Amino acid sequence: MTHDEQREYLIQVLLTEEPRYEKMKIPKDLEQQKLLLRSLMNVRPPRPISEEFLRIQDEYLSEEVRRKGVVDSDGLEPSPSDIRIFLWKGDITTLKVDAIVNAANSALLGCFQPCHSCIDNIIHSVSGIQLRLACDELMRKQGHDEPTGTAKITPAFNLPCKYVLHTVGPIVQGTLTETHRRQLADCYRSCLKLAAQHEVKSIAFCCISTGVFCFPQEEAAEIAIQTVREYLRSDTQINQVIFNVFKQKDYDIYKGKLS
Repeated sequence: MTHDEQREYLIQVLLTEEPRYEKMKIPKDLEQQKLLLRSLMNVRPPRPISEEFLRIQDEYLSEEVRRKGVVDSDGLEPSPSDIRIFLWKGDITTLKVDAIVNAANSALLGCFQPCHSCIDNIIHSVSGIQLRLACDELMRKQGHDEPTGTAKITPAFNLPCKYVLHTVGPIVQGTLTETHRRQLADCYRSCLKLAAQHEVKSIAFCCISTGVFCFPQEEAAEIAIQTVREYLRSDTQINQVIFNVFKQKDYDIYKGKLS
């Protein structure tokens, strides 16, 4: 089965799962097919699927990751202020590192909005449907929504990293409060402690809560850097903490504060 055939097979299986999609035709355009596949993965509830589907999905997604390119964290340059702290601008789903951090919502099942630009959606789309299944298993055992400031860990499946750490950041509606600041610091501490428990040596943080959760970028960066520095003073196991940014404004903020 070619790469194109794999994509069409995956789309067809996901379409046939839902009676409302049974009359939908697979578009001929390559990019439209990719968007359709991602959309179907995004909206799919956490339910069992065949081993054959997962095998083909894994082959397809692994090839997509290879074609997009992988960045090895070993090649990154440390910050001037600390040899264990790094700043990198790019797509976190291309980073070869022990663990990446996902800014999740309290349901911890990923973003169900088709092709949404949030990091939660992008990470689940690249990892594959197993990630939602793994998160669902954790949440069923827990029996309640994930509290703000805590973290969970799952395998990364088809991402180039080993693990995904899922943390729920504070939602800022109106005035930024001390509770918001404490909760954001808790996110970073929770992830670092959980990473250490799983012998993670390198971890990449996204900009938690600064997107649709509306935490001011400057203060979020200050809290992130301060919390990580404080944690590293008493932890000798984690060798590399990467602040991953996607926007130039965030890069400039972090670069200034780390310098």
